[in-house]
Amino acid sequence: MAMSDPLGDMLTRIRNGQQARKATVTCPASKFRANVLEVLKEQGYIRGYGLEDVRKGISNLRIELKYSEGGEPVIKEIQRVSTPGRRVYSSVGDLRQVYNGLGISILSTPKGVMSDHDARAQHVGGEILAEVF
Repeated sequence: MAMSDPLGDMLTRIRNGQQARKATVTCPASKFRANVLEVLKEQGYIRGYGLEDVRKGISNLRIELKYSEGGEPVIKEIQRVSTPGRRVYSSVGDLRQVYNGLGISILSTPKGVMSDHDARAQHVGGEILAEVF
């Protein structure tokens, strides 16, 4: 069966993996998901990610989750903003801060997938994909 929201599926796998205190989670691979994971890695919300082949033509992304010294997940909240049924766009001037700047928004812009901090620096707006705190 075809998946209607691949990014939402990946975010849910991350959320569920952290609630279960897993070290890694896997999800089907795509360039778009890898770009979102790169933003999460740059901002320090995950340890890293890697591509692993399942069989010819089929790959998975292995996501290494990150926990604080006390064992608490680094990601307190991760949620999808723009869904396939309701797209949410924002200009650079209308980008709101997540938890007064403690969290980030992940945007899909004409210059690629980036955090809201990078979007403000490059003065571009776009589709708000997710918010992470």
